[in-house]
Amino acid sequence: MAADEKAQAATEQAKGKAKETAGRVTGNERLQAEGQGDQAKGDARKAKEKAKDAVKD
Repeated sequence: MAADEKAQAATEQAKGKAKETAGRVTGNERLQAEGQGDQAKGDARKAKEKAKDAVKD
């Protein structure tokens, strides 16, 4: 399960980075902000998984 969550976090971060870049290139501030939000969600999910791994050890 943890590997699946980590993969989802990485996917969310990559998707967010792509959205942010697309927003910056096109001048679309809303898309850029969405991308930053997606990256933040991915970062939070990754941090949660790291914390769970630390507790297990």
